[in-house]
Amino acid sequence: MPGPGPRWPLPDRAAERRCLSPFVAGLRHPVRKPPPSFSETCMITLTSPWYAYARQSPDEPGGSLLPPPRLEWGTYPGTGPGTEAFVRDVRGRKLLELGCGAGRNAAYLAGREGAHVTAIDMIDLQIRRARDHYGHLPGVSFLTCDALRFLRHGTERFDGVYSVFGAVGLVDPDVLLPAIRARLNQHRPLVFSVPHPQRAGRRPALGRALTDFLALPDGTHRALARWEFDVPQWAATLAYAGFRLSRAQELKNPRHAHTPSTLLITARRL
Repeated sequence: MPGPGPRWPLPDRAAERRCLSPFVAGLRHPVRKPPPSFSETCMITLTSPWYAYARQSPDEPGGSLLPPPRLEWGTYPGTGPGTEAFVRDVRGRKLLELGCGAGRNAAYLAGREGAHVTAIDMIDLQIRRARDHYGHLPGVSFLTCDALRFLRHGTERFDGVYSVFGAVGLVDPDVLLPAIRARLNQHRPLVFSVPHPQRAGRRPALGRALTDFLALPDGTHRALARWEFDVPQWAATLAYAGFRLSRAQELKNPRHAHTPSTLLITARRL
């Protein structure tokens, strides 16, 4: 007699294969080059600054954990809004997180707010941590996947998309935002937080990526590209992709109230 079924949603392995395998029916590379092989995709991931960050970051004790007590958008816990950044109640809504890391925000939204969350990250180590700690929660699914591949090769539509220092700002917005719009229901929110373009004396980019450096726990730094726009630039870029800027908030260092650390953007799909 078969045993009882699982108490939580199993990982969607088919979705992961669609994300990571180059042998996807109808796959088109935007610059007409052959897509990377599976081994090349793995190598790209392993050499990513975010893989180094995940490997060096201390993990929480293994096993199931309770959902965190709060949704965090910034670098300083307890600052800024929570779910009100989505404008409307998320209970029962289908949400997509682009770049979930170890899954804390997805766990909060599913476990404490009753949302149905699909959370993706291209670093498999982070997804394994997320499943280990929060895979027991109903309503949340963690997938290893590149954001653009997930968006382009799926059909499911969502009631909200969010990114906390994730894909938004790290992927060319002229490419990423239209792909998000195609999977987002009309008039639903896109909410994302990015490093503030004026943090530590920096200046906003003018329509292009700037070189930033990711500080690793061992004290070293790894270079990466960021699109660091100010609010007017984000408003224009969002409008071009079919969104309307609803709200922009600066989250600041609580010890230095004059120093912005995070820019939080809420937009609505038109």
